Amino acid sequence: MSDALDTANPLALEEQVCFALSVAARGVVGVYRPLLEPMGLTHPQYLVMLALWQHSPVSVRRLSELLQLDPGTLSPLLKRLEAVGYLRRERKPGDERSLAITLTGSGRALREEALKIPPAVVQRLGMPIEELRALHAALTQVIAAAK
Repeated sequence: MSDALDTANPLALEEQVCFALSVAARGVVGVYRPLLEPMGLTHPQYLVMLALWQHSPVSVRRLSELLQLDPGTLSPLLKRLEAVGYLRRERKPGDERSLAITLTGSGRALREEALKIPPAVVQRLGMPIEELRALHAALTQVIAAAK
């Protein structure tokens, strides 16, 4: 991308940040797909599991905040992960309106297999780790600016 917008055509597809982000997101998720399939996970389910490996037990509200997903989008993911035995959804004692999400033994054990994913992704992308960290930092800034 050039430093300034193409003044002759400010709507040039190749100049749009949204286009680059969209194509990059599809490509990166595509890199994850064959790594997640043997684990029986989709990419959105993997993101849920990452949050749970770090924060379980956690309320649905907090998990929704961590993943930046609305509860309506998160609920079907949790139901599917519960159906395969990776987590339990339980009412919090003393607050029947609040659901607590807890990993099962199978969900915790899956973490060992998932440890292979980050290095495999780095290898498949073929980019130096420093560039990936810089990209992550830039995307984190974009996320914050877009809020």
